[in-house]
This record gives sequence, C-alpha cells and structure tokens, in this order.
Amino acid sequence: MTSDLQVLPARRGQAVRLAKGQAIQIINTHGQQVVDTWCFNADDLSEFMSMEHLHAALQGIFPAKGDALTTNRRRPILILEEDTSPGRHDTVIAACDVHRYASLGCTEYHDNCTDNLHAALGQLHLRAADCPAPLNLWMNIPVGPDGKITWGEPLSKPGDHVVLRAVIDCIVVMSACPQDMIPINGAACQPTEVHYRLLD
Repeated sequence: MTSDLQVLPARRGQAVRLAKGQAIQIINTHGQQVVDTWCFNADDLSEFMSMEHLHAALQGIFPAKGDALTTNRRRPILILEEDTSPGRHDTVIAACDVHRYASLGCTEYHDNCTDNLHAALGQLHLRAADCPAPLNLWMNIPVGPDGKITWGEPLSKPGDHVVLRAVIDCIVVMSACPQDMIPINGAACQPTEVHYRLLD
C-alpha cells in the first residue's frame, strides 16, 4: 500500500523507518535539490550504508538502477530500484556542517545536513555516534581525468525520482541540503522542498 505524499521541507531533515521489503520513493520536485541520504540498520545503528564500502562493491563511484547499496559490514541494506534522473549522484563528498560553512565565509550558524541527520534521528529518540558520508542524491560532482572535482549543478529534471527498497529493517534519513553558497542546488543557490512516499 502506497502512503500519501509527504513533504521534506527545504533545509530540513526527516527519518523514516522501513521494514524489510518496503521502499521509499524520493522525488526531486523542482529538479535542482540535492538530498543527502543515509540508511542505518534499525536494530544496530553502528551498521550503516557506507560510501567507502560501496565504492569497493561497485568498483566505481556512481550507483545505478539495480545496484545494491552496502553497509560498513559489506552487505546490502538498500537496492536502488528505480532512477528516472540522469543517474548522477555523489558518493564522494561529506555532508555539509558548521565547519564547511565557516570555511566558505559564513560567520553565523547555518543550517546543515550533519545537524539535520542528528535532529531527524532524535525525533525517533535515536542517536548515531557520528555522521557517515551520505549518498548525495542528485548532487553533481564531476571528476576529471586528473582526479580533480568541480561543483556542478544537478542534472535532474523536475519530478525525477528514485526508489530505494529495504533489504533489511532500516531507518532512512534524508536532508534537503541547505547549501546556498555554491550552486550544488542549482544556479539560483536556492534550496527547495522535495517530496517522498512509502511503497510496499
């Protein structure tokens, strides 16, 4: 049974429990919004979707439709079941945090994905020891032949979506990235809301 469409507000985070076999559809409503995404074993938060371990499993850095997304214990936790976007998602860059914004010249508190992760888990009365590197849905980080990266704009279109299906009971956390100082959320540097729903 499909749930009603839910809003993930711009600059905020949300945690959702998925039972084994359930899925979540995450929709890039306006086409330009990056969504930092984490997944934790519901029974043991010390096991989580790990980008470092995923690189070894994929032998690459861009997950594609049908790929298993693996944990720090090298087993699947989610399957990327659908992806209507061009498929450019980042697995290299850490979640933004207060230190990142300070390095960009921000002198006051700035909403950030690291704090959004912890706040979202806190709403479920859970706590992660640290902030793992996220799967940055729709974040476009081109990697040159020399290994250098650039901060690209998303290639996704309004309404593009992914479906992530749970291999085990898990907790998915999403953050509509608040980055508004470089154009990873589009040239306008204007974070927007996205939508999601649960699927059986």
